[in-house]
Amino acid sequence: MTTATVAESPVLAARRRTLDWRLRFGVLSLIWGFSFLLIKVGTEGYAPFQVTLGRLVFGTLVLAAAMAVKRERLPRGARTWGHLAVAGLLLNALPFSLFAYAELTIPSTLAGICNATSPLWGMALSLVALSEDRPTRVRVAGLGVGFLGVLTVLGAWQGFSGLDGRGTAMALLASLSYPIGWIYVRRTLAGAGHSHISLTGAQLLLATLQLAVVTPLFTGLPTHFDLLPLLAVVALGALGTGLAVLLQYGLVAEVGPTTAQMVTYFIPVIATAAGVALLGEPLSWSTPAGAAVVLAGAALSQMRRA
Repeated sequence: MTTATVAESPVLAARRRTLDWRLRFGVLSLIWGFSFLLIKVGTEGYAPFQVTLGRLVFGTLVLAAAMAVKRERLPRGARTWGHLAVAGLLLNALPFSLFAYAELTIPSTLAGICNATSPLWGMALSLVALSEDRPTRVRVAGLGVGFLGVLTVLGAWQGFSGLDGRGTAMALLASLSYPIGWIYVRRTLAGAGHSHISLTGAQLLLATLQLAVVTPLFTGLPTHFDLLPLLAVVALGALGTGLAVLLQYGLVAEVGPTTAQMVTYFIPVIATAAGVALLGEPLSWSTPAGAAVVLAGAALSQMRRA
């Protein structure tokens, strides 16, 4: 007796694919949202540069494993590696370090909200750096609304009282570094002929080498290894950097960059909830209200003509 194979209907297959990418979208949102909590916990036991170096090491190992499974090779050419070194600085080494230093003096909730300003910085920079990216009234309005939300989060009407200015500035500079790095990559590495995994693996490797040089100059060797901060650094690298990058590229390939980019709007919500619930960080009314305004402005700034 033979057993007939029942083919999956197109409708069921479409539903399964939709559920699959939405699950991965949710996992990516959680991973990046909890990254700010992990940074805070990591800096309780190790210096900021050490946290960043550990994050890059474990993130690079995950990318190396993925490249080995897919039999991907590192890119070739001195020019490509030179551009990747700059990308590694702007997209990894610099912002990761700035966020780690920022969270020495500001809550992880505020760091997560500062991260949400990245699309606003990107829109403002693209108007100058990318001639094909034309502004619209809605996008310019979104830019203004978004930065009004930033002022609300920071309590501008109170004179920024009780706010660590240097830590907040570092977090905002970290969020600014991301769009600068992406614009640089777009102008120098677009059409390079290498896979995203290959380029990102090389980029993380170069960022790791940069931190390996810088870290000994500013920090000494740890005298002891606290387990919880160490686990936080491992999770931050393996999940928040390595696995997150793989999930992001998978989403971009499946549903497009516009939909994948929407994960940015969930990160501050998750970061705030995690910081308040698990770390007991204080939360005033202006923080969630301002964050909502920031996200609304970021969404408007990303709207383009049909």
